Amino acid sequence: MTELTHFNQYGEAHMVDVGEKAMTHRIAIAEGTITMHPDTLALIEQGGHKKGDVLGIARVAGIMASKRTAELIPLCHPLPLTHVELTFDTDTNSSSIRCQAKTETRGQTGVEMEALTSVQIALLTIYDMCKAVDRGMRLSEIGLTHKSGGKSGDWNKS
Repeated sequence: MTELTHFNQYGEAHMVDVGEKAMTHRIAIAEGTITMHPDTLALIEQGGHKKGDVLGIARVAGIMASKRTAELIPLCHPLPLTHVELTFDTDTNSSSIRCQAKTETRGQTGVEMEALTSVQIALLTIYDMCKAVDRGMRLSEIGLTHKSGGKSGDWNKS
């Protein structure tokens, strides 16, 4: 493991200088799960929610969040994203929805934070839209599953 990069030699927080890093195609994939009451999942799947298409709105929220990550996380670099894609998989056995976000850029720093932010905001949007019928929903298993590009190369969750 290497040292923490967001602190200077005096232990003060700073934004990492990426100016000398190579421009490469960078990809990050993150995922997370929201678990809910079976009736809530059925309502989402049937499109019967009075607020509209829950997953469609959550998808747009996740994309918007990825583009604003640097505004939310103080030392995160603003990035020109070239692609953001969110997918949702429902599982009636566990009464849950898994969200996966894939973010891409061609730049000097990675897009892991954008993928993670995207997943969390998408899941929070599902919670927000459904909280009137199910306040017991739980977000879990949020994490990075893949990153590629840059000096450190590829990484996959094992």
